[in-house]
Formats: sequence, C-alpha cells, structure tokens
Amino acid sequence: MLDPTSWGGMFAQYGRSLLWAITAAIGFGLGVGISLKVFDWLSTDIDEWEEIKKGNMGVSLIFVSLIVMVGLIVYKVI
Repeated sequence: MLDPTSWGGMFAQYGRSLLWAITAAIGFGLGVGISLKVFDWLSTDIDEWEEIKKGNMGVSLIFVSLIVMVGLIVYKVI
C-alpha cells in the first residue's frame, strides 16, 4: 500500500476515486433502466411513453420521481 501523503499514493487514491465514480455511474444507469422497464411491465393498462409525448405531466412526474428514488437508492448502496 502506498503512502497517501506521497505523490504515488495520492494518484492511486485519485484513480480509485475515478473507478468508483465510473462504477456508480454504471450502477445508476442500469438501476434506472431496469426500474423503468419493470414499471412499464407492471402498468400494462397505459402506454406511458405515448402519454409523455402527448404532454401528460402527471405521467412524466411519476417517471421523474421513480428516477430520483432509484438514484437515491443506488447512491446509498454504492
């Protein structure tokens, strides 16, 4: 293990931080994608994407809240 006060140790810590940021971004992207797909499967009575295209703000607010909640969960896990 490198000394964190040396240049090599500092850059090693920067590299680890960057890798964790990339991991979090991938996890967030997958989490949001999976949650939107599951939500789409569970609500078969309505075509959410068509309603959003029509300008239905209620459906878009549901999607926004779903994305924010999944983001908070992924943030807490990672």
